[in-house]
This record gives sequence, structure tokens and C-alpha cells, in this order.
Amino acid sequence: LAYELGGTLLLGFISAVAFATILAVVAGLTITASASFAHDIYASVIKRGNLAADKEVKVARISAVVIGLVAIVGGILAKDQNIAFLVALAFAVAASANLPTILYSLFWKGFNTRGALWSIYGGLISSIGLIIFSPVVSGKPVDAVTGKSASMIQGVDFSWFPLDNPGLVSIPLAFFLGWLGSVTDPAKSDLTKYAEMAVWWLTGAGAEK
Repeated sequence: LAYELGGTLLLGFISAVAFATILAVVAGLTITASASFAHDIYASVIKRGNLAADKEVKVARISAVVIGLVAIVGGILAKDQNIAFLVALAFAVAASANLPTILYSLFWKGFNTRGALWSIYGGLISSIGLIIFSPVVSGKPVDAVTGKSASMIQGVDFSWFPLDNPGLVSIPLAFFLGWLGSVTDPAKSDLTKYAEMAVWWLTGAGAEK
């Protein structure tokens, strides 16, 4: 469309904008993921806070390389998949891991740390696990024209989940796990933290409260 409307000049401009946007998104996600692993998991959980700053930076750099390699391998496997479908898969994983925790944190006073952990890890693991064992990865029939299967991995079939997108199962499961973890936790919820997360409508009554 850009080529038809403005020729090679507009096509080059649109391509540059798209490339810059993709580069910025990928760079931001890579930095965020590597920093989160280095600080929240490696430094805080594995080393229990006993880690020098320069060592944490080194771990973040290694994590960035590993994340990049995993992304490259995943991109190679998914090179024949529809882009819109891959975006839908990414949204399903993100919604499974994040949506229940966000909504519960904002609107349920009984939500607590155990519920958040169960919801996040349960949604993430279930969504990725269902994708691995879905027809997206293996098991789709071979196309008569191209002679290839629409699955990422050719010539094998270890799929048992019938749906291409796991959201229909993983998102409700994450909501359930968030509720179950909260109601089974003997520790009481911190109402002060809930008040900090509460969202108030900009009305007179809300402002007074």
C-alpha cells in the first residue's frame, strides 16, 4: 500500500519506521527480561541478596544472550506460521500469566501473595505447556500442495491438546489458581496494600473517600 501511494520513498520510510519499532520492542523486552532474571530471581532468590552489583550485571548480560538465542530458535521454528496467529499466542500467554493477578489485585481484598504466585506460575506454565502439546507444534496433517505440515516441527506428532490457542483453558485456570491460592493461605491479606492498588472512579464520592 505504501508503495502504491508514495512509491519507493514512502515504502522506504514505512519500512524504516517498522524496523525501528520492532527493534525498540525487542530491545526493551530483552533488557527487561534479563534484568528481571538477574535481580529478582538470581540475586534475590538464588543468592538471597548476597550478590555484588557487577556480578548482577554480568548475569543480566548472560541472560540477555540466552534469551536472544531462545528467541532466534523459536523464530526459526515458527517461520512458516501466520504472524497474526503468533501474536494471538503471545497474547494468550501474557493474559494467562498476568490478567488474573492484575484484576484480583485491583478488585479483591482477599487476594494475597500465594494467590498471585499460583496464578502467575500456573497460567504461564499451563499456557506454554498446552502450546507445546498442541497442533501448532506437531501433529497437523501434511498439505497436499506444499508437502509440508503446518506444525512447527515436521514429521512427529506428540500433540494431545486439540486447540491451537490455549487461552480458553489456561486463562480460566489461572483465575481459579489465584482464587484457590488466596483462600487456602492461612495468612490474612494486607488491606493496606490493597488500598494502595485500589482504583477509584473520578467522582465526588470517590474523591471524598
